[in-house]
Amino acid sequence: MPDPEILEQMRADWNQRAREDARYYVAFGRRGQDEEEFLASASDVVRALEQELKRLPRHLQPVDRRALEIGCGPGRLLRPMSRNFGELHGVDVSDEMIRLAQERFGASRSIHLRVTSGADLAPLASDYFDFVYSYAVFQHIPSRELVLAYFDEIRRVLKTGGLARLQLNGLPPGVKPPDTWEGVRFSRSEVEEYTRRHDFQLLLLEGEGTQYLWTTWRKQPAGWRAALKNAGTLAKVERISDARTGESVVPSSGGFAYASFRLEQLSQDCDLNDLRVLFEGAPGNPCYIGPPEWDAVSQINVLLPHGVRTGIVPVEMLWLGKPLCAPTWLRVIPRGPAVPRVCWVSDGTNLCGGSRIETGVLKIMMEDLADGEEVTALVDGRPLRDLELFSTDALTGRFEFNFRLPSDLPVGAHQLEVRQGSRRFPPIAIEVA
Repeated sequence: MPDPEILEQMRADWNQRAREDARYYVAFGRRGQDEEEFLASASDVVRALEQELKRLPRHLQPVDRRALEIGCGPGRLLRPMSRNFGELHGVDVSDEMIRLAQERFGASRSIHLRVTSGADLAPLASDYFDFVYSYAVFQHIPSRELVLAYFDEIRRVLKTGGLARLQLNGLPPGVKPPDTWEGVRFSRSEVEEYTRRHDFQLLLLEGEGTQYLWTTWRKQPAGWRAALKNAGTLAKVERISDARTGESVVPSSGGFAYASFRLEQLSQDCDLNDLRVLFEGAPGNPCYIGPPEWDAVSQINVLLPHGVRTGIVPVEMLWLGKPLCAPTWLRVIPRGPAVPRVCWVSDGTNLCGGSRIETGVLKIMMEDLADGEEVTALVDGRPLRDLELFSTDALTGRFEFNFRLPSDLPVGAHQLEVRQGSRRFPPIAIEVA
């Protein structure tokens, strides 16, 4: 049974955040956002969610689809997502968040809102939804047991063949215990194990090792995995390219080291759990199986293995231990030189405020770093202390750094200098408010 104290703490904390500044705690852009800015901040997330709707049966018209958002808050995603469904439900542990959502959608006949216990989806019918999604919710839950209980409930309320698109915190385990802001974290292997044991077809797993691990699951019948058989019909590789650039060569490492395989006659039962892609015998990391496109071609994206050589490299694709297609070849080129750089500077809380620092905490985002240990920062020549750093994308060497400004630093214009060991980056003008 879930700990009642944890459930009550979740409700109390999110009710307080909703009363204080719901838009800030939901979108985490800046405090005091207006309605237009708040709703506009959902565009990238909505675009990613809508991409997954291509996996739903083509005969199922939008008006006939049913969807559920877990952790809907005041409805930032509900408004744009409602155009894709005839019936859209939103649930939240915070009754204050639901109250705000009701103010926004009270007259809607297609959007249905409920407060839930934080431990289950008890008010909702089984085998009912075509699509279940959640963003920036599970990363705030302090109990692994609760998140797994939600996964079980997602399986219950989905129709067979229905899809779940979920965001989790994929960072390595933290030092401090999880709470209702920095919740539990999940590794790739944990997601794989859960989907394998519960008859979910694993179709996407991206952002491993970052705060924004995205995954897509399709509900299959009980016992589906045990009954899978490779029918022996080989898929045909139509084209291999870089998944991000479309070029016919793939760099050996870095943020573009993803090979994209376009295949004809790919079995619709193929999933990441039973797929192996070997580059000269070394296993790559499959992360995406796309839906069939208009020409019946499907896409599989694979991260190249660490240490793969450059040149013409043989590739084998195996599903259920048998060849998925005939062996093929990939041209791997050297990665371009790493160029460490400062991407942006902002307030640690108000991320939309540019270089105006309002809270006394300075956030710096950098890319192409091997690690963040040698990075230091100075303001007007004074070293900054209380460094907090974490990797947001290991492939691109992206790190975020939070520094606390000196308490006696006067308001006004100042000069920020960032260093990496002996390397000095161009100075950046900041304003302390």
